[in-house]
Amino acid sequence: MRGMPIFDAGDGVRLHYEQYGAGFPLLLLAPGGMRSTAATWERSPWNPIRELASEYRVITMDQRNAGASTAPVRASDGWEVYTADQLRLLDHLGIERCHVLGGCIGGSFCLGLMKAAPERIVAAVLQQPIGFANGNREVFYALFDDWRDALDPDRTRAPIDAWSAFRQRMYGGDFVFNVSREWVQRCEHPMLVLMGNDVYHPTETSRQIAGLAPRGELVERWKEQPALAEAIRHVREFLRSHTPA
Repeated sequence: MRGMPIFDAGDGVRLHYEQYGAGFPLLLLAPGGMRSTAATWERSPWNPIRELASEYRVITMDQRNAGASTAPVRASDGWEVYTADQLRLLDHLGIERCHVLGGCIGGSFCLGLMKAAPERIVAAVLQQPIGFANGNREVFYALFDDWRDALDPDRTRAPIDAWSAFRQRMYGGDFVFNVSREWVQRCEHPMLVLMGNDVYHPTETSRQIAGLAPRGELVERWKEQPALAEAIRHVREFLRSHTPA
């Protein structure tokens, strides 16, 4: 590990990140919903830092207002501010192109990066991506509200109408909340999807992403051994096959 610095991204945004290993860059976008932090990987079925830092320059980060990262809260906030944070961190680190690997909400973060800066992302691994399916919107609203109440219990950081607008921008949409099915059909990036199977990570969402993406692949079983070891091998081979010489 190369330390745990804080990057002052401007506009009151300070981002905590960590780096491990060397090689072609791989940006990890952690699970945890609005509490997406580098430490969350320790509670994942597998830890890509531990598994991949021997081959890649692995970068992890705490998303804004999670872990040690901080930022203002505005009614205009939504998926785009997270994408901007991630791109500014890559700029700060001098990274022009990279792979991305995202778990849970990190799957949508990966898709948002590929849409906003397609030339900078080479390939993506989406681990049980979140999505709107089977009337599950309220569970995402509840996760947002729980994070909000812990972050701003007295509503001193932002008024309730600003929080409400922010929540709607995050979880009021369809599919994976921040990109459309039509966009995924046009996206030429290689994508490997490790399938989800619960209310937050619907199986339907994983199947749709992998089925719509022109270069999509789906791994259905991966969370428990011996399937997990095979899935990790698959991730390694997928990334290697798309890493620039």
